[in-house]
Formats: sequence, C-alpha cells, structure tokens
Amino acid sequence: MARKVKRKAQGVRRAANSRSRASKARAAQRQSKGVVNTALSALPISQKQLQGGFLALILAGAAALAWWVASAAGVPALLHQQLAATAGSAGFQMRTIDLTGVERMNRLKIYEEVMEYRGTPMPLLDLAAIRADLNRMPWVAEARVSRQLPDKLVIDIEERTPHAVLVKPDRLVLIDRNGIELDPIAEDDAQGMLRISGAGAADSIDSLDRVLAAAPALQPQIKSAHRIGERRWNIVFKTGQILALPQGEEEASEAFIDFARMDGLYRLLGGKATVIDLRVPDRYVLREPGRANRFVGNQESSE
Repeated sequence: MARKVKRKAQGVRRAANSRSRASKARAAQRQSKGVVNTALSALPISQKQLQGGFLALILAGAAALAWWVASAAGVPALLHQQLAATAGSAGFQMRTIDLTGVERMNRLKIYEEVMEYRGTPMPLLDLAAIRADLNRMPWVAEARVSRQLPDKLVIDIEERTPHAVLVKPDRLVLIDRNGIELDPIAEDDAQGMLRISGAGAADSIDSLDRVLAAAPALQPQIKSAHRIGERRWNIVFKTGQILALPQGEEEASEAFIDFARMDGLYRLLGGKATVIDLRVPDRYVLREPGRANRFVGNQESSE
C-alpha cells in the first residue's frame, strides 16, 4: 500500500523570502543610484570635470607625500646649501657693513658683533640671529638688518637715550628711562645729569619721572634723588637741601606740588632749613642745623 508524503511548505516560504529581499536590495540600489545621479546632475560641473578634479587631488597628495619624504631626507636643505655655495663662489659673500644710526655707543662693538659673518654666502646670512644678537647689546633699543647684494650687510641702529646716572658704590653708570644700564661714565661727564641712588632706584626711575613732572618748575634745581627702603624718595636740590617725600607715587606727586607752591610763597629753597620732611600729610617738618643748640642756649641765658 502506497504512503502519501506531505511536503513541508517551509522551503517554499524561504525561497520566496530570499527573492523578496533580493528584489528590495535591487530597488534600493536603483534608488541610491538615482539619488547620486540626481545630485551629480545638480552640480554646475560636468562629470568629466569632476573626474579631473579628483585626479588633481590625487596628484597633489602624491606631490605632498613626495615633498615630505624629500624633506625628511634633507634634500631641500642640501639644495639650499649648494645654491648658497654657488652664490658665494660667484662673489655673493658678506664683505662690507653699512652701519647707520650710531651716535653715542661705540661703533666698534657693532662691528665686533657681526664680523664673524664676514665671508658668509649672502643666502646663508641668518638675519634674524644677527638682529637678536644686536638687540641684546645695552645701547640698542632696536636693530634693523637687511642684505644688499652683492656683498653688503645693512644695519640700522636705534639707540637708547641716556636719562640719568645711577650711583653705584664703585662707579657711575648711565641708564635710560627704563633703568637699563648703558655704560660707565666718568665723574666729569656726569656733571649736570640727574643722579639716582639706593636699592631699587633704577627699577623705579619711571615712577620718579612722573613725580618730578608734577612740578616741572623745580626740575632744574634738582641734583639727585635717593631711594629709601625701596619705598619712597628723598630729593636733593642743588642748594644741598633734602626734601623727604611720602611713600606712594600719587602721595609723593601731591606733596611735590604742594612744596612747589610753598616754595613760591616762602622761598624755602635757599633758606635755613636743610631737611624739609613731607612724609606726614598736611604737615611740614623743617630741620635747621644748630637750632637745638640755639634753643638750649636761649633757655640757659633766660635763667
């Protein structure tokens, strides 16, 4: 007797599902191609131009990579050295120096600083290094350096301006408005210049300038200024009298203005007081030499 075998429908369904997925994939692929083609057609360039642009990017990347490899191997530096040597052989070497702007400092010091570059091929002159070396010199506020072919190094110096004389235990030194030391100076050459002394005097000279500028009429009569305890100033006039200013730039400026006004009224400069103390606000303390002895003598005579 024959038996009927029922076939399962699972294989049929699996095949149907597989065909459905393949159909959806092809539809999605056609849709994506359509979107890409639509986007490309919207661009203001043709497909041929776009392909050329991609090719140019590839070539540029290859050139950059080749340059990086060559740089790592030192090829550009070698070529630069070779070109510089060729220029030097043709006479393009540093032989002369054109120096301008120097009035007070010693010109020989400039020449000594740059003579080590004599004979260097012009392309190999390190202008930035030369300028940095010159700017480290005390007298130089700014140095400008350039090449002038075939063989000249051009240097233009902006000098610092001497402003005062810093009194040190063993010597006198010129300083500028920023307190930078320039050069030692002889006693005779320092005549007529403002002298400053005391700890921290050079670092505070800009503050002193502002205080003295508050009463410019008194400046011609000032001989020196002494920094006390890195806090305040004593002003010494050409009469030998000392003006003790209070601590603080603003307070010292106000006291200096008040002293100028009082001197105009009572002729304090050239008077008997040797020390005029303004450290206490709204109070003048005048010290006269021998006054205490005269006071004691007057008391004894009255007795």
